[in-house]
Amino acid sequence: MGYHVAMNIGVVKEVKSDEYRVGMVPAGVQALSAAGHTVRVEAQAGIGSGISDEEYLHAGARIAPDADEIWASSDLIVKVKEPQEQEFAQMRHGQFVLTYFHFAADRALTNACLKAGIWAIAYETIRDRAGRLPCLTPMSEVAGKMSIQEGAKYLERPMMGRGILLGGVPGVAPANVVILGAGIVGHNAAKVAAGLGANVRLMDINLERLRYLDDVMPSNVSTIYSDAWTIREALRDADLVIGAVLIPGARAPRLVTKQDLVSMKNGSVIVDVAIDQGGCIETSRPTTHHAPTFVVDGVVHYCVTNMPGAVGRTSTFALCNATFAYVQAIAQNGWEKAAQADPGLAAGLNLRQGEIANPVVAAALAG
Repeated sequence: MGYHVAMNIGVVKEVKSDEYRVGMVPAGVQALSAAGHTVRVEAQAGIGSGISDEEYLHAGARIAPDADEIWASSDLIVKVKEPQEQEFAQMRHGQFVLTYFHFAADRALTNACLKAGIWAIAYETIRDRAGRLPCLTPMSEVAGKMSIQEGAKYLERPMMGRGILLGGVPGVAPANVVILGAGIVGHNAAKVAAGLGANVRLMDINLERLRYLDDVMPSNVSTIYSDAWTIREALRDADLVIGAVLIPGARAPRLVTKQDLVSMKNGSVIVDVAIDQGGCIETSRPTTHHAPTFVVDGVVHYCVTNMPGAVGRTSTFALCNATFAYVQAIAQNGWEKAAQADPGLAAGLNLRQGEIANPVVAAALAG
């Protein structure tokens, strides 16, 4: 039995700087429309991902001329990035918003969403049956691979880097890459860096994970147990450092201090993928694709908060492959039944009509 009330579902055009993803692809629109739901898509919402309004129309969507109409008429809003300041006033009490929120790193956003009284369902805390983070995984795969691409670019001298080719050439040593965190981001970063020929140190505190990766990685990847001492030691030799640590829903732990930068080489590069959750480098601050880097103590910092947004088409389809089942479950069954049937989806609830519902978010924002 499906949910007895047809739902109004809205897909808005992302307004975050240099964000080219969109929350739903035409296949999702088609499935929801066929089930009797109304899907409104803002005009040009999919253009950054190479999806035209005509494709959405053909799938059964209604095209809305602006975001106001969608926010005003939708029971469920499906987005990619957290609501921006210009969207705060558009949120409605009792509305369901499904997107990446990263509340632990953004008190102003949390307060705005609490004040609006929305149901905030965060992709980054939804879990699957095995306890993994299925909606975070595809974007972590993209960000992990991109981190090496971007790091290699910013090691170039015109980009303020050391002027090093990541993989070296015969007779000249390759770059030393240090990856902090051996999860999905770290694993994908290590694969790409190793494939380009770099010397890679992959660091984590999970010995079982390190044992597994030690078995499957090529010989130019070393797995190292991570503590303050080994991190400092690795930083001295590093040309490129990837910050890839994650504590689901919580603020990222600070693993590299400002003082640690003193020991790093001039023109070395840090890519802090953890910046969405506050960053794991003390000197990190959020940047955009338009102005992606800054330099502290001679070290180039790349801290773009929506890295996968740059490869919108790949990212949108990868994301929607993972998120659509949850959108569909909520539309068909309503939130309460969907959450009851799937505790992993229930774990995605971060805010409930003015109250913080996720204990990790609450702890991060306390005090």
